Amino acid sequence: MDERGDNKNTTSLLHSGDIERKSERPKEPWRGEYVKSIVYGGLDAIITCFSLISSISATTSSSGNVLVLGFANLVADAISMGFGDIVSASSERDVTMEERRVTEWDVLNSRENEQRDLVRYYQSLGMDYNDATAVVNIFTKYNDILVDQRMAADKGMLPADQEKKPWKNGLVTFASFMVFGSIPLLSFIILIPFTDNDSVKFVSACLVSSLGLALLGVARARIAGQNMMLTTGVTLFSGVIAGAAAYLVGWLLKHVAGIEG
Repeated sequence: MDERGDNKNTTSLLHSGDIERKSERPKEPWRGEYVKSIVYGGLDAIITCFSLISSISATTSSSGNVLVLGFANLVADAISMGFGDIVSASSERDVTMEERRVTEWDVLNSRENEQRDLVRYYQSLGMDYNDATAVVNIFTKYNDILVDQRMAADKGMLPADQEKKPWKNGLVTFASFMVFGSIPLLSFIILIPFTDNDSVKFVSACLVSSLGLALLGVARARIAGQNMMLTTGVTLFSGVIAGAAAYLVGWLLKHVAGIEG
């Protein structure tokens, strides 16, 4: 009976292992140095520009005002976003490099304490004391690796990418903001030869903006490895809420405060 029970357990484990091996491999997220800047800059651009169009459409009947104010705001926001990305990336890199210099000084001047803390860190992750000590002893032979490990363990920072150019990220963000931010304005431009009805143009802007948000929502899901339907729905919902809020504010300013566009 015992042998049969053992055989059943062994067979069950092997079968379980086969199931695990045959399970579908998770899809890898999109990778790329500038993919995130393009997608998230584009999302911000569409929502910002569409919200502006909504607020203007609620206060004025002139599509000319929409185009003038829309493109003026688009260029200003794109420049602001581009410079903001440059400053943010540069500051992050500078902070990481400064923190690394501090950690390097600690490793050189308090090596035993740093090694002891690193052993405790690996133990907190579930590693056996002897294994943790052996790993740290190996890292001790390589000063740069030891510093990087202390940076990750103590401050949760990865080494700064020296080859990364903040101005490139800023330029990509600017271009992405300009391209995707122009989407809500396209209907006003394309429909000029066909109709003078500003309501038709606004509805078209809503549809085009929704399509752009949906496509970027799909891209966002691919980047983060999230559920595509849920992420796209949330992205569309955020755009609808922002546009509706902007339209409501414009309507209140016109009909309650008496401000005309």
